[in-house]
This record gives sequence, structure tokens and C-alpha cells, in this order.
Amino acid sequence: MPCSTITISLAEHSAWCVLTSRLATTLMDATTDKDPLVQEQIYNALCYLGESEPEEILHSCDEYLRQHDKLAYPHRVIILKAMETVVRNNIASLDKSTAKVVIFLASSEMTKTRGLCRASSQQGCGHLVGLSVAACGISPVPVSLARSLPCSPGACKVPWPLQGSFLLPAVFGMVPFLNSILGTMLPMLGMAKQDHMKSVFCYALQHFSESIQEYLANLDKAPDPTVRKDTFSNEIFSAYEVLFNSWLQHREAKLRLAVVEAMGPMSYLMPSEKLEEQLPKLIPGILALYKKHAEAFYISKSLCQILEASVNIGSRSLDVQLDALLGTLHPQVGVPWGCGPLCPPAACSFPDRVLAFLLPKLESSNERTRVGTLLIMRQIINSAPSQMEIKKPFILSSMKLPLQDSNDKVKRAVVQVISAMAHHGYLEQPGGEAMMEYLVRQCALPSEQPKKQPLDADDLTSDSVQSISVNTLFLLSTTVDRMNNVLWPYLLEFVTPIQFTNALTPLCKSLMYLAMKKQEEGENASLIRYDLNGGYQPYPLCACKLGARLHVVSSQPYAGDCRGAAALRLLSVLQYSVHPALEQLWSKRVPSLVEHIEEKCLCQKEWEEKLLLFLQETLAAVSDNTWICHFVTEMCRQLNCYNGFPLEKNFLYKCIGTTLGACVSKDLVQKQLQELLETARYHEEAEREGLASCFGICAINHLEETLAKLEDFVRSDVFKKSVGLFSIFKDRSDNEVEKIKSTLILCYGFVAVHAPKELVLSRIEADILKNIFQYFNTKVLGIKVETKDLTLKLCLIRSICMISQAIYDGGKCGDFVFSRKAELVAQMVEFIKAEPLDAMRTPVRQRAMVTCTYLVSVLEPHLSDPDRTELIDTCLASVLALPPDPGQERDGIGSDILYGDTLSALKDLLKSLLQRNLTPHGLQDMFAHLGPWIKSNKEQERQRAVEISAALLDFYLGKLNVSVSGRGTVVPFYNLGVLIALFSPRCSDSLASVRQHAVDCVYCLLYIQLCYEGFARDHTDEMVEGLKALKKGLEEPDFTVLFHTCHNIAMRVPPDQLMSLLLAMFEGLADPDKNCSRAATVMINSLLKERGSVLQEKVPDIMSIIHSKLQEVDEEHIRKAAQQTVYILASQHKSVVVSSLLGSALPFDSHTCAMWRSLAAEPTLTSQILEQLLEKVNRDVPYKESKCFLLGSGSERIATPLPLAATCALYEIMSAPESGAAVLGLYAPLFVTLLLRVSCTVGVQLPKSLQSRERRSSSLSPAPRSLHPCSCAVETLKVMLARGGSEAVTKAVGSAGGWDLMATRPGVGDVAPSARSAMARHAGPRLPLIVKNLVPTLSSVFDSQRITTTAFFAELLNSNVVNDLMLLETVMDNMTGRQKDPCLLVRMLALRGLGNISSGSPEKVRKHGAKLLASMVNGMDDKDDPHNLVALEAMSSLSKLLDHLEERDIQSMLLHIAIRIRPFFDSEQPDLRQSSIVLFGNLTKFSEEDCEAFFEQILNGLVTLLLHLQDPKPEVVKACKFALRMCGPNMGCEGLCDMFLNHLREDRSLHYGEFMNNVCKHLMQSYPEMLNRLISTNLFYFKSNWVDIRAAAPMFIGFLVLHVDEDHCQQVDLDQLISGESVPTARAAGELGLGVGAGAQPRDFGLPRLGTCRAPGSCSARG
Repeated sequence: MPCSTITISLAEHSAWCVLTSRLATTLMDATTDKDPLVQEQIYNALCYLGESEPEEILHSCDEYLRQHDKLAYPHRVIILKAMETVVRNNIASLDKSTAKVVIFLASSEMTKTRGLCRASSQQGCGHLVGLSVAACGISPVPVSLARSLPCSPGACKVPWPLQGSFLLPAVFGMVPFLNSILGTMLPMLGMAKQDHMKSVFCYALQHFSESIQEYLANLDKAPDPTVRKDTFSNEIFSAYEVLFNSWLQHREAKLRLAVVEAMGPMSYLMPSEKLEEQLPKLIPGILALYKKHAEAFYISKSLCQILEASVNIGSRSLDVQLDALLGTLHPQVGVPWGCGPLCPPAACSFPDRVLAFLLPKLESSNERTRVGTLLIMRQIINSAPSQMEIKKPFILSSMKLPLQDSNDKVKRAVVQVISAMAHHGYLEQPGGEAMMEYLVRQCALPSEQPKKQPLDADDLTSDSVQSISVNTLFLLSTTVDRMNNVLWPYLLEFVTPIQFTNALTPLCKSLMYLAMKKQEEGENASLIRYDLNGGYQPYPLCACKLGARLHVVSSQPYAGDCRGAAALRLLSVLQYSVHPALEQLWSKRVPSLVEHIEEKCLCQKEWEEKLLLFLQETLAAVSDNTWICHFVTEMCRQLNCYNGFPLEKNFLYKCIGTTLGACVSKDLVQKQLQELLETARYHEEAEREGLASCFGICAINHLEETLAKLEDFVRSDVFKKSVGLFSIFKDRSDNEVEKIKSTLILCYGFVAVHAPKELVLSRIEADILKNIFQYFNTKVLGIKVETKDLTLKLCLIRSICMISQAIYDGGKCGDFVFSRKAELVAQMVEFIKAEPLDAMRTPVRQRAMVTCTYLVSVLEPHLSDPDRTELIDTCLASVLALPPDPGQERDGIGSDILYGDTLSALKDLLKSLLQRNLTPHGLQDMFAHLGPWIKSNKEQERQRAVEISAALLDFYLGKLNVSVSGRGTVVPFYNLGVLIALFSPRCSDSLASVRQHAVDCVYCLLYIQLCYEGFARDHTDEMVEGLKALKKGLEEPDFTVLFHTCHNIAMRVPPDQLMSLLLAMFEGLADPDKNCSRAATVMINSLLKERGSVLQEKVPDIMSIIHSKLQEVDEEHIRKAAQQTVYILASQHKSVVVSSLLGSALPFDSHTCAMWRSLAAEPTLTSQILEQLLEKVNRDVPYKESKCFLLGSGSERIATPLPLAATCALYEIMSAPESGAAVLGLYAPLFVTLLLRVSCTVGVQLPKSLQSRERRSSSLSPAPRSLHPCSCAVETLKVMLARGGSEAVTKAVGSAGGWDLMATRPGVGDVAPSARSAMARHAGPRLPLIVKNLVPTLSSVFDSQRITTTAFFAELLNSNVVNDLMLLETVMDNMTGRQKDPCLLVRMLALRGLGNISSGSPEKVRKHGAKLLASMVNGMDDKDDPHNLVALEAMSSLSKLLDHLEERDIQSMLLHIAIRIRPFFDSEQPDLRQSSIVLFGNLTKFSEEDCEAFFEQILNGLVTLLLHLQDPKPEVVKACKFALRMCGPNMGCEGLCDMFLNHLREDRSLHYGEFMNNVCKHLMQSYPEMLNRLISTNLFYFKSNWVDIRAAAPMFIGFLVLHVDEDHCQQVDLDQLISGESVPTARAAGELGLGVGAGAQPRDFGLPRLGTCRAPGSCSARG
């Protein structure tokens, strides 16, 4: 190798060593982890690194431990253990320098102060030192010894040489130096004061002694052969004296045990004479310790070593100590730490004394004593054979009592003693047979013991008595040659007795081994010549007995530790002895049978068939009728032996039937059949089964004899009651008779199924069925009574099943007509119906269904449809309705197995029924029965139904042969949609098993459809195959994936089946499983979304179904999904959906409302729906006139249904939050339509049919939404405003009580004034479109709509918003145009609106003044205004407008207006009086330019105004005060003006008399020429209807006359005044006036203060 390569290799190795060192350091740093698993991994890692670089790892560990001197003890131990392992595994390759390092480290660790609790780690360090010494030799030891030995024993450190453990790995290197160590150590023993130091010394002396013994025992390998025992004897004895005399008496128990443990090895090294001298003191001292220590293991161990050393030196002291030793040690034998080897040395020296002590102990009542004694005897037999030779008979006789002991521990001990006896010739003595029989009996114990309480510690790991006995027997047979003659042929006696059945396996194995050994010795011919009963029998009988027994027990091949194989192997060995003709056959057949057992490839039935075939071949090979007769006779004799073994007995019956079938003698056959019938135990099921099997197998060759024997038995006295008194105990009970009938019925069934078909078919109905029903049907007084015996039912069912099977399997079944088929099926159905549905306790269901399967499969005739339906429904209900845990165990059949068999039987039955009609119609008919179970709300019912469905569909697919019609077209699979709808949702069932079976169903359905579509049977569809991959993940599925899969499945349905699929899917919405109902909704919506466009004609039906399903199902997810369905339909067929929903009954129920709200999901669609609904509202008339017969004349308005329904629909849609966007887009038309709808429905009534329906809904619902047309419209308008973002409008109207007012306001008129004002204030940006939509309605034929529009415009004009939005001219023009409207209210509202301009747009009044004034004047001149309402509105509006006009604007009309309103001053309507007077007052402001003309008007109205200060209406009085204040400045009288301004203030009361007195005074002073005119006007009011005014007029005249000048008195005609009065009050007032005129004062006449007087009435005629 080149130098460069070597250099590189060295460099790499050096780098690897550095890396290893660092890695080791890192691992050691991690030892502080508290996790034990981590610590173990660190230890393993260090050991693994040590395998590759041991020296580097050891140096690293040494360096680490020295640097971390304070590392905690548990973590140091990990590193030290790893070092020990590395040294041990690499001791051969370790160099000396490394070993020295390890030695010094370990010695340092061992001398550190530690408690005794860490002795194990110090021992490990000692082993580490020893290993290192072995690796490097002894050179470093003396140095280490010198360094470690202390100057005095009081030092705190424990010198590591004293720990002794370092010697064990390096005995040969260290023992030669021990003498010097002992010499140094001995002086220190007496100075040791601390207990732990003394214990260490004892520990060191023990290991020193053990090492010396090992050295002396291997002197031939020792480096110094001169070393002898006496080299150490003196030192050891000196140490012994200190330990025995001083330390053994210490009170510390641990120290005493350490002393005793050391004294045992030390006794071998003590001088012989010293040991002999010490024994009298040593043995009692050791024995005394048993009383002081509970655990005496170390005491016994040490004592054993001392006794062995004593025997080795031939001590005579034991004779004296023997009794004490035996008495103390015997109780210790039975405990876990007992001293087994103590007695053999004593027995060798004192056999008689030991036996005399032990044998009486066998009679002790203490279990431990008996067990311990037997254990000692076993040891004595094994250890002292020569001394016990003459004691064998005595020992055998003493074992009689233990053989009868039932204690398991004693039995184990006895078996062990027997084993020891067999090895030493005890069993060859008389009485040895009893020991062998005992051993075989223990082998026959049950292998599975019942559970007991926990045993002692020594029993927990002990084998059972049976297993120990089996092993012992086999060992004695195979390994102890001297036992061959003892065991053979003696063991053959135990083969046939039934009580040894459990021991057959070991017996057969032992006998086979012994027989093979005999054959090797040439004794084949005489193997079984031995008499089994103590003498010699004829050859055939003995062979038949063994052959029958072994053949029967092999029927249960795995029982008794696989006794079948053992029995067959023994038969194979004995083949020549059984019959010479069998040698060739059995040599070939038996190995194959054994191979079947070993491979476990056959079920019990198949195995029995193999054995019976083997028996047939055996009988055929023998071909000796005499032998066969002996064989069958022997088998019949053995029947009673198997009474406790039903399975073996059942098989024995089959063997008997097989042998009888091979028997030539018909007389023997009949004789044996008769005996079997007479001796059978009919109450046992296995016996009945076996007997029937025997008859069936026998009928294969002896049909006539078998049937004849059955009939003869029935005709015998077996069913007859005895009448004698003393024979009643011989009578068979009714129950036993039923069992006999059951057996006979079963026999007929087995005969039918086994007998040759060409012979039995003709006998079935004529003989077999006739007899069967004769036994089954019991008649009492000629009346048929149904049996309640379960066994009889089961046997009948099974027999009929076998008969049907026989016909089915027969070659002529195609031509065979089974006339009683329907009767038998009906009987089976009755049996099934009688079974309880709460549990499955019997196999009646299962067996009846199996029977029906054979009956209906291919046997003719066909079942009728009613019978077929009853059969299917009964079977389904009987199985599917069972609870989850079908029942309890019965007759050895587990409930799970029974249920599984029953379900399989049901599947087979349904398959056979489907096979008869393998068409889509037949499949649909089958699932018509299964459908309700598939959708059951009980999980177990769904699971079973879907499992059955999967099996049926798979069967259908497997048997499918698509037929072609006469025209060459493939017959369609017309019901795919219905079946897909049935199973697809189940793929999402909450139960995993249902999901998996449902996927299988869908998988089969889709492939069936592909076959019907013409695809080949082997065609593969990618999507369908994907279902298999989906099935694997159905345990924890992703339901999103499942729903998607359901959608894909639905897409595969042909178009012509789409509607049927949908209808079936809608039925699935009510599925009790939520996941399935969700899947149905997914499929429905997916189908409609992708394929719903072709379903326009079916939409009404679909909508009706949705509504009905919503009524059925109250689940949130169903409601949401149904709403989604409605939305999808509406997106494709809007008009149809809307019409369908509008056709729903009013009032809409909650489900219809939910369907309407679903249309609000998407803004575009919602807008279109809303437009359609608006069209429905606007297109039809809102109401119809109906004659009201109850009121005589007149009529009432009845709401039309369509607009009402559309209004309700609008409410529901707009109540959904999602409709906001659509409402905003249609805000104006919605608002206008609903506003007008409100106006049209005021006073409109519901149709009578809806009135009664609303009352019913009100009674069902605590607070239903009113269906009244107006209330409904108001609510809809309200929700529309809220959804359209006009919450402020809604709140404003609500706070003003406007909503209630709109809904309750009677009659036709102005509605929603608060809504109009709120709209004007809060909905400004939306007003242009609203106005645009409202304008056309001014031409509506309905007054209410024109009124509402006009009122809305009038309210708009009251706000400045019309000016801001430039709507003033438009609205004003429309209002002006309404002055000719035929409706008076419209004209009024138009004038009001025009007047509102003064408050809404005052700056525009002058601009449009002429038009406005003209409109007001025209309103006052309205001819079609009988109540002057239009005039009133005109005057009120004109008063408001005048505030914003100038004199020139009104000058031309001033007088006209003043004259026109003058008649209203005295109107009987207070509003007219008030408005006209206020207007007159306002007009005075514009009289400056035409003062004289207007002054004339003031004078004309002055009397009226002054008199109406006494008006009964305060508002009129207030108006008069205002008008007089306004007129004052224009009258030219400053005093009068001041009076008006001062006395007629609104907040002041008026003393009318004084006021009028002063007014008249000023009038007469300023206008005396007006006296006559004023009086004439006052006279006009003498006839006024208002009392106060009638009284005020004369007083007014009186004051005028009082203050008139004399020059003007001639103007007054007193006669005229007096003659013209006709009213008493006026006359009185006239007299008062005259009195005043004569100079009297008003108070003189008692005039009251008339300013506050009010008349009691206010009706008058226009004056």
C-alpha cells in the first residue's frame, strides 16, 4: 500500500475517533434525562459505539466521569454499565493501557462513600475491575490493592478489594494473591464498628471463598497448581471465628444474613478437624436462625453447604444432630426457599431413620407437609438408589394414601415420584400397575381447569397436573427402556373405557411408539392378542373393539390435544392386527387423513364425510360379512358408553348406518334398526340426529327395510298408554312421545335425502309425507291441535327441507309436480309467524326459510301472488325487525352464528324467488317489500335490509341475461331511477355498514343498466369502478365526497326516468337518517340544476310534493334544501313556479312562506319574481262589488284572490334579508303599487271562505299575521320600506301611529298621511321615480287610487324636497289638473296640495300666484260641492298663500273673494266660518289701493264679526278676533282700532257687554250715518240658531241707539224694532236696549259679562 494511502487512512481514522468521542460526550450529557426509555437508548448507543471503537469510548467515559465527579449516582451507573458491556464484549482485543485506566476508574468508583443500597452498582464496578484484570493480566493489581486498602477500618471509604466481586471474572489471575489480601484484611475484622462495613467484609469473604473453590476445582487449568486448600484454611478459620462468635449474634438481621451467607462457602475451606469441632455449635446456631428470619433461603443455602462439607469429611456429629435437623428442615421443604438437597445426604447415611421420619408425614392433614414429604422422597429415590433398593415394596405400599389425595399440588408431587420410581424399577414391582393407572387417570383430567383463586408464588409458573402427567407418560414410554414390558400391552386396557377419553392422545402416542418398537422386534402378528378384559378373546372381537373405538374418537380430530391424528396413527400401526386385508388400504389412506388434520383444511362436516368414506372403503376391503357383523354389533354395544359424548355418539350412529349399509344380512339390518329405535335416548338432540342419520345412510342400500321398520315401530306399543295400575311408571310421558315423533319425522327426512332418487321420488307423497304429517298433527276429539313442542317443529321443518332437497337434487325433478307444495309453504310461514320478534332463541326461522328456499326454487307448481307476498313479508319481518342483539344462546348455537345463518337463509330464499322472475318487474316487486325496511328509523333494520338488497342485486347481475323483444330492441331497465333513489342516499347513511352495502347496491344497479343498454358483461366503466375505491374509505367518510358521488350517480339515470327518480328522491327527504335525507336533497338539487329545464310541465307537481314534504319533515336542513330546490326551479321556470305558489291556499302556511322566501336568494331572480308579482297585483281588479243581502240595500267590497295572494307573496319575499338588493332596484314600483294597494283595500273584506280559514289559522297559531286585505297590504308596505333602506320612514310612521291608522281606517278616503310626510322627509332621492310611477295613476278608474296619489303629491308640495328635485312644476300641474276630477276628495286634496306650496316652496308662490289664485277661486266656486268642502279647502289654502303674495298679485280678485266668502261667515259648519273669517282678515292686508271698496266690505261684515265674538266655537271666536284686529286699521277710527288691538288679543278674555258698549260709542261717533244699516244687519240675527248671538244682536242695537246723536235718532224706527221681534230673548234684549237708550246703565238691568258666554247648541240655518 502506498504511503499516501496509509496517511489518508490514518487521518480518516483519527477524524472518526474524534467524532466518536464527541458523540459519546453528547450522549453522556443526556444521561441526566429522567425518562427510563431515554436512559436505555443512551446505554445502547454507547455500547454500539463501543463495538466499533472500544478504546476510544472507554477513554471518553473515563475522562467524562473524572471531569464530572459530582454527577448524580443514577447517571454514573448508566455510563459504568456501558463500560462494563464494552469491556466484556471486547476483552480479547483490549490493550493493557486501556485496561489499567478502567481498573483505576472502577476502583475509584468503588471506594466512594455509598450506602448499601448501591451495592449492585459497586458489584458492577467489581466486575469491571475483574474484566479489566483478565484483559491486562495482574500487573496493576498489587498497586491498586496498595492504594485502596485503608490504614484503618474506620475510614469512610469501602476498599474495593474487600467487595470481592472483582474476583469472579478473573479467578485464575487473582486467587494466588488472595493470601496476602486476607492477611491484610483479618486484623481489620475486629476493628470494624459499622454494620455496613461488617457486611462488606462478609461479602468479600463469601466471594473470596467461592473464587478459591472454583480455582481448586480447576487446578488443571490454573496457572499455579501449587495452591492448595490449606493455603487459606487458617486465615478462613480465623475469619470464621470472628463471624460466628461475634457478628452472627448481632441484632441487625441484614448483617446476620450476610454472615450466614459467607459461612457456607467458608466451611469448605476450614480445616477438617476445626470443622468437626465447630459442628456441634455451628449447626444449632444456624438452625436457631430459622426462628428469627421469615425468608430462610440464604440460611438453608448456607446450611446445605455446611452439611455437604461435613459429609465430605465423614463427620460423626450428624448422628446426634439428625433429629433436630429433620424436624427443623422438613417444614422448610414446602416453601419457595425450601432446602431440597438437605435430606439426600442424611438418607445416604441414615436411610431407615429418614424413611421412618418421612412416611408418617404422608398422612398429615397439612398440604405443605404432604407435598414436601413427596418431594423429599423423589430426591431420596433419585439420590440414594442403592440404599433404597430393599425399601421398594415398603415405599410402594406407603403411596396408597397419596394416590387418593385430590389436592393438585399433591398430585403433581405424586406424578414426579412416579416418574422417579419408573427410572429406578419401582413400577416393575407388585403394585406398580396402580401407579400407572393413577398416571393415566391424571392424563384424563380435563385440560382446561376452571379458574381458581390465585395460587402461591410457586404455583403460578407450575404446569397443570394433566400436562405434567402427559409429559411423564410419554417420557416413560420413549426414554425408559425398562418400562416397555410394563406399558405394553397394559396401556391398551385404557383405550376403550370411556372415562379415559381425555387421555387417549397421550395413550395413543405412547402405544404407537411401543407398538412400533414391538414391530421392530418382530412381534407384529401378536400385537393385540392380549385380552382386554383379563383373558384372551377371539381375534375379530378384540380387533373390532379397538377399531370401532379409535375410528369414533377420530371424528373429533382437534379435541383432546388433537386425539384424531393420534388415534389414526395408532390404527395405522395396528392395521395388520385389525385385519390383514387392511394393510395396503390403511397405509395409503391414513397418512392422507392425518395430513388433513394437520393442515386444518376441512370443516367438521367434510371431515366426517372423509372418515365415513374411509370406513366404507375399509368395509369393502375387508369384504368379510362375519367380520362386518361383529364390527356393527360391537359398535352398537359401545353406543351406551358415549352417553356423555354427544358428538362422538352422533358419529357412531353414522358409522353404524354405514356398516349396516355394507351388511348383506337383511335380518341383521332389521334387528339392529329395531334395537336402535328401542334403545335410543330420544330426549337428546345429538342422539335424535345420529339415529336419523343412521337410518338415512342405511337407506342407501336398504330403503325398503328402513321404511318398513319405521312403519312397524309406529304400529308398535310405543305410543300406547298402559292401563294397568302397576305399569304407569313404564308409560312414556307426553314430552317423550313428542321427542319420539320428532325423531321419526327426522328419520324420514334423512331417508328421503340419502335414498336413491329413482326409488324415493315415488314414495315421497304417498308414504313419507303422509306419515310425517300423521306424526306431527295431534288430534283431540277429532280436532287438530297445534303442537308447541319446539323439537317437533324443528324436526318437521328439517325433514320437509330434506325432502324438498331430495326432489330438487333428483334427476326427475323437472317432471315432478309437488302437489302439496303450497300447503308446506303455508305451514312454514305459520311457523315463522309464531316466532317472537324480540329475540332469536331458536333456529325455527332459519330452517323454515331454508325449507321454503328449496320448495319455491324450481319445484312446480308456482306459488300464487298472495302466497308469495305473504311469504316475503313474513320472512322479512321475522328477521329484519329483530333487536340489535338477536337473542341468547340456545342448544349450543351462539346467537351471532344463528343470526348469521338466518340472514343467509333469508337471502337465499329471496334469491330463489327472484330467480323465478328475473326481470326488472320482478326486481321492482322484490324491492317494494324491502323499501320500508331500507328506510327504517332503526339502524339494525336498515343495515340488514341494505345488506340483503346488495346480495339480491349482485345475484341479479350475475344471473342477468338481457332479453330482446320481437322487434329486436333491448328491454329497458325501466325502474333504475326508482332504485337509484332508494340506494344512493344510503351511501351517506350514518351507519358505516349501511354505507358500504349501499355502494355495492349502486355498483350493481349501474352495471345492470349498462347491460340493458347493450354493453357486454365484461365492460368496465370508470365511474362505476370508482365506487369500489370510495367503499374503502367509508369507515370514516368525507360526506362532501359522498354527496358529490351521489350527484354523479344521479346523473347516470336516463332522461325518461328522471321524473320517477325525482319523485322517489322526494320521498327520501323524510328519511329518518339525517345524512341520507341530506344526500337526497343534494341529488334533487343537482338533478334540477343540470336537467331541470325539461321538466316545465312537472313543476306544479314538484312544487306540491315539496310542500307536502315540508309538512312531513321538521328538520332545518330539509327546509333549507327545499328552499334551494324552489330557487333552482324558479331560475328555470319563473312563471310556472310563481303561478304554482300563488295557487297555494290562503293564508300561506309556514312552509309556503318558506318557499316564497327562498326566491330571494339571488338578486336578479328576485327582481324578476317581484316584477311578476307586481304585475299580478296591478293587472287584476283589487276587489269586486257584492250585494249585501243582510243589510237590504247596498253592497260590500270583496277582495279578489290573486292580488291578495300576490301581496302576501311580496311580503314573504321581502321579509327575507337577501331580497334587499332586488327591493332597492324596484323601490319605486314596489312602493307605488303597495301604496295604491293599501288605498284600494280600505274597507275591503275577505271572501267568506278565507274568513273561516283565517279564523281556523288564528285558533291554531297564537299570533298569526292578518290576512285582511288592508292589513296585509300595510304589512307588506312596511316590510318593503324596511328592506328598501327606508327604516327612518318606517319608524316615523310607526311613532305617529300611522301603520295602525292605515290598517284600521274605515271607508274610502285619504290614507297614510304620516307615510307621505315621512317619505317626503326621509326618501328624497327616490321621489322622482315614485312621482313618475304615480302620475299615471291619477287617471285610475279607482277613486281610492287617485285620492292616494293626489294626497301623496299634496304632501310632497308641503316639503321643499320637490323644489330641490325640480318636481314642483310637474306635481303642481298634475294637481291643477285634478280640479275637474269627479271625486270631491281628489279636488279637495288637489287644492290642499297647491296650498302646501306656501310651506314647501314659499319662494315659488308669487311665480305661480295667478295659477294658484285661480285654482283657489275655482275651488270656492265649485258647483258640485254640496257641503262646501272644496270651498273650505280653497279658503284654507288661500289663507296660507296670501302670506307670500303682494297686493298687486291679488288686487284684481280681492273684492270677488271678499264677496264670495261673505256667506260662509254664518255657515253652520264651524270650519267654514273659521276659514272664511280668517281669510277675510288676511284679505284686509291687500285693501290699501282700493280702500273705499274694501271698507264697504268691512262694514258689511262688521256686525257679523262682532256678533260672532259670541260664537259657541272658540276657534271661530279666535278667527273673529283676528279679523277685527286686521280690519281695525282700515276703518279710519283710531279709538276703534285701539280697542280691537287691545281687547281682542287671543290671550285675553273679553267682557262682551262693555266691549260692545264702547264699540257702539265709537261707531256712532265716527259713522252715525251707518246706524240704520247696522240695525238692519242686527235684525237679521234676531232669528239666529245660536242663543248667544240672538241675545247679542238686540244688545248691539241698544248700544247703538244709546250712543247715537239726536240728529240721527230719526233713523231709528222703534215701532219696526218692537214689532219685528218674535224671540223672547231678543225681546228682552230689545227692552234692555231701549232701557239703555233712555239713559239706564247695563248693570242696572243685571247684564252679565257676555264675553265668555257660550250657547248650549250650535245648529243654525243659513241666514
